[in-house]
Amino acid sequence: MLRLLNKYRKSVFKILLLLVVISTVSIITSSSASATDITTSPNNNSINIGISAGNGSDMSSVLQMLLVLTVISLAPSILIMMTSFTRIVIVLHFTRAAIGTQTVPPNQIIIGLSLFLTFFIMAPTFTQVYDSAVVPLSNNEITVQQAFDTGIKPLRVFMLKQTSKKDLDTFLNINKTDPGSIVSEDDIPLTVLIPSFVISELRIAFIIGFLIYLPFIVIDMVVSSTLMSMGMMMLPPTTISTPFKILLFVMADGWNLIIGNLVSTFY
Repeated sequence: MLRLLNKYRKSVFKILLLLVVISTVSIITSSSASATDITTSPNNNSINIGISAGNGSDMSSVLQMLLVLTVISLAPSILIMMTSFTRIVIVLHFTRAAIGTQTVPPNQIIIGLSLFLTFFIMAPTFTQVYDSAVVPLSNNEITVQQAFDTGIKPLRVFMLKQTSKKDLDTFLNINKTDPGSIVSEDDIPLTVLIPSFVISELRIAFIIGFLIYLPFIVIDMVVSSTLMSMGMMMLPPTTISTPFKILLFVMADGWNLIIGNLVSTFY
């Protein structure tokens, strides 16, 4: 399924964009139908159609609908970039590559496990967002802007806890932000915090991946030297080393160790 999506990604994107445009046009047409003035010229029998937005409320509702559609389309990116998903999925891919099994576990299993681990790790943060922002907004107690400002605070706290100060300073310098203007953590712009968080996640994931690779590289070196000493140079070392890697991984209860230690890095 993922291969098909990757193969026809451009076509799917064009279709989704077309659907958004069609829905937007239909909303504009339906909302402005009452404000449409049709006049007929007595001389040339031509019809003039004029569309007005009234007091601006119709256009405001259209823009709000377009904003909601945009947020829905960006929801996967928000989930990936602002949660623990990035570190988890990269470490699991490194684990599969280190063992030498190219397609086992399959991508669907890795992504699904990463999602459930992300929900497990982010459950306290999501609960705070729901209680402080979603519930008051659904009860019309706060505005959308207030809900956003309140709901982003738990995510901001989570990202700042996992972000390296070096990466944060780098993006502050790129953004030409005066460090003296940052009085509290709330003063850090999201445009600086999010990329800093992603870079920090990539660094930590690659460090963990390197540590995972080490014992399996030792097995590859031992198998390669043994085959060369026996004169069996035509036999691929991976054919012999892969079963030993799987045996070592199973005997050491590798999935329990990797996932347990990986989750503990967020606390």
